[in-house]
Amino acid sequence: MNTQMVLAAEGEHNPILPMPSELILGLVAFLLLLWVLNKYAVPRFEKLYEERSQKIEGGIARAEEAQAEAQRTLEQYKEQLADARAEAARIRDDARAEGQQIVEEMRTQAQTESDRIVAAGQSQLASQRAQIVAELRGDLGRQAVNLADRIVGESLEDEARRRGTVDRFLDDLETTAAPASGSSQS
Repeated sequence: MNTQMVLAAEGEHNPILPMPSELILGLVAFLLLLWVLNKYAVPRFEKLYEERSQKIEGGIARAEEAQAEAQRTLEQYKEQLADARAEAARIRDDARAEGQQIVEEMRTQAQTESDRIVAAGQSQLASQRAQIVAELRGDLGRQAVNLADRIVGESLEDEARRRGTVDRFLDDLETTAAPASGSSQS
């Protein structure tokens, strides 16, 4: 039985251990596969990996540039906004100053116009007073001549004589009226 086992042991192969020819063939096939992968597949993977890395880094760089540009634009916007606010404040101050100037000019014009109107009124009043005084002198003179004609009994038709008499009468009236009005004012 012993011989049968040895024969069986020599003729039969252990299924756990690979056969040396299979081991060599598997190793050659593996090395061939490894060489093909290294020759063709790995460079393509490396190339794709490099392209993706560059795209990602380029995308990051572009994003950083875009962010920097956005930051510069924001700063410019803030500067423009500050300038616009300063300009608006300056315009508002200028408008206030101009408004004050216009108000002062209008006041001056109004005062000038008021003074002109008052002066015109006073001038008109003085001319009307002079006209009324002249009319009253004439009426008073005629009345005085008529009265004197009746009292004296002689005609004072002579113009020169009449004027002299009227003027003398009015001068006497003014002299008597002036001290009376001066004492009443005191």
